[in-house]
Amino acid sequence: MSASAALEFRVPSDLARIEGIVAQVVHRCREHAFGGRQLALNVPVALTEALANAMLRGNGDDGRKEVRVRAEVSAARLVVEVEDEGAGFDLEACTVDPTTPERLEREEGRGLFLMRSLMDEVACVRGAGTIVRLTLHRR
Repeated sequence: MSASAALEFRVPSDLARIEGIVAQVVHRCREHAFGGRQLALNVPVALTEALANAMLRGNGDDGRKEVRVRAEVSAARLVVEVEDEGAGFDLEACTVDPTTPERLEREEGRGLFLMRSLMDEVACVRGAGTIVRLTLHRR
């Protein structure tokens, strides 16, 4: 097992690219002995949601725009940054509980809710575009 492993991707906003990126990040987490639940649930679901949000919402489903992914995996934690070309959003204002009766039939808000439920930390910062940073501590 290496001390840490860095991955970096720059891909067009194409949902077909998500699976391959997620598989590579999960593979690096497996090499660093992340737990079974983290490998099967936490990492793939949260990262899939972050990538889909960046492509569909941040980049407006525009295949000419890119998403940049940076992942740093170590024996202690995974930190993934997903950056789109969008104008940004307020993480707190956009995170809603989709399980309330009035939101059960609505799609929006579920991705952020899942990311925050499955990751130890979720942050949104401005870079060249909008960066969502996901952190998961190895258990």
